[in-house]
Amino acid sequence: MSDYTPAATGSGARARVQRFGAFLAGMVMPNLGAFIAFGLVTALFIPTGWINTIAGTTENPLPITVQIGQLVGPLISILLPLLIGYTGGKMVYETRGAVVGAVATLGGMLSPVALQLVGIQLNADEPAAAPENIAGIAPNFLAAFILGPLTALLLKLWDRAIAGKVKGGFEMLVDNFSAGIIGGAMAVLGLYVVGWATFWVAQGLGAATNALVEAKLLPLVSIIVEPAKILFLNNALNHGVFTPLGAEQAAGEAGKSILFMLESNPGPGLGILTAMLLFGPRAIRPTVPAAMVVHFLGGIHEIYFPYVLMKPILVIAAIAGGATGVLWEVIWGLGLRAPASPGSVIAWILVSPPDNVLLNLVGIVLAAAVAALVGSALLKFGRGESAADEAMNLEAAQQKSAQNKAQSKNQPAADAAS
Repeated sequence: MSDYTPAATGSGARARVQRFGAFLAGMVMPNLGAFIAFGLVTALFIPTGWINTIAGTTENPLPITVQIGQLVGPLISILLPLLIGYTGGKMVYETRGAVVGAVATLGGMLSPVALQLVGIQLNADEPAAAPENIAGIAPNFLAAFILGPLTALLLKLWDRAIAGKVKGGFEMLVDNFSAGIIGGAMAVLGLYVVGWATFWVAQGLGAATNALVEAKLLPLVSIIVEPAKILFLNNALNHGVFTPLGAEQAAGEAGKSILFMLESNPGPGLGILTAMLLFGPRAIRPTVPAAMVVHFLGGIHEIYFPYVLMKPILVIAAIAGGATGVLWEVIWGLGLRAPASPGSVIAWILVSPPDNVLLNLVGIVLAAAVAALVGSALLKFGRGESAADEAMNLEAAQQKSAQNKAQSKNQPAADAAS
């Protein structure tokens, strides 16, 4: 378990789900700084970012923003999945596990390029095509969640199996080659199996979402969109489904599309973060305000995903908030003129038709309010945390007592505690 996530207590199916979610969150939380860096670069330097918007150069971006904007793609598609795979491996088997976890993750990331995987064609005007090189890959966090810890576990089991059986002087040779062989083999497995499977999982979710859109059942789209976002499939849905379909709608007489709003609404995430700030585990509450700013103003939704992974039941709050926002937008016939990229309240204001700005903002507020209320109820308005906090405080007090005793006797704390 990561130092950034409180341990789940109890037994049974619910506790197992919470432990699994906390493990996934533990792979992301140490890397929040990298997510924030990605968010700041994206919000500031993309063509529709703050700098070009203030300068009035969104159609012809400033040269410096074009140059710095080159960081955006590699940060989200390459660096962040690798960091998650690295961290997942480290959680299982320290540095050795981290290294092989990152190696294996790269294989899963490159699967669409190596296998020339062509996604499901959803828009007849834009035929699907396989990425030509690594610059065209979409972020594959799902493969990182799988390959990082799995590869580290295999290396850990191998090291246990040969412990004490390697002749003196050959330990480093065996350690390095075993890590290289297992990491390389799992990268190949990621290339042909895990990366391929996760690619089609994303495509399947996109097709299901598109079917709901075509059936005019837009509020039900949140049942797919919100859980998919938590698994970092938001970019696949937004850019693979909603953006092309929305662009086709926006080109019509209305000049706007509700499809641009389905994934980019910052309301559900803000509501969940509000619930976590008020009633979440006390150990992580201090991290929430910064996440709220990055999410709501910066439009980086990935920042709140770890909090839901930590408490998986909060996905219900995300669905409720998302569906509320979509229902409001359907009732009033709202839409955006272009994709809100990044999905911040500022981007929403900038791409909203003038007569829709106020109603669009109300949709964000409603989604946030419903998500916050449902999330708070699911967190039992903090009552469930009091007992856990008392247990954590007692354990911390016992550890501190043992440390003080050890210092007084100049001996290790572990010996003093025993």
